[in-house]
Amino acid sequence: MNKGTSGSASIRIAAPPEHVYAVVSDVTRMGEWSPECRRCEWADGATGPAVGARFRATSQNRFARWSNKPKVVTAETGREFAFVAGALGQEMTRWTYKFEPVDGGTEVTESFEMLQDRPWHFALPTVVLMGINDRKANLETNMAETLRRLKAVIENPA
Repeated sequence: MNKGTSGSASIRIAAPPEHVYAVVSDVTRMGEWSPECRRCEWADGATGPAVGARFRATSQNRFARWSNKPKVVTAETGREFAFVAGALGQEMTRWTYKFEPVDGGTEVTESFEMLQDRPWHFALPTVVLMGINDRKANLETNMAETLRRLKAVIENPA
């Protein structure tokens, strides 16, 4: 994908923005709803969402597995939570969750934006190990699924 490539998905959740934000910004729960992210844990002494906090993320898509150490870049309770994931010492992708109050709850939008062009060798695992020809469309599908699962977790807690 090229620098500037972006995508998003939105859903309405029957809960106030502050509550939805609290669930999303607890990255240790990301594996509960993400189709790719399997596990996250706060790192380097961080214990929660704050600008500059880092966490370790482990992801998997079919045969491809990878990890990185994203950095929180926005942590505005009830409004926005964002982090930047990197590779090869470069900030590569910004992931953002925005929370808008609406009648009966919150409109949540998850989005991504490529901050750097992906090196050519990233295409090989995407196609061969993941079986994905259109990563942008794949990420948009995954975001929609993430939000559906998030909605289920929040509206129907076990």
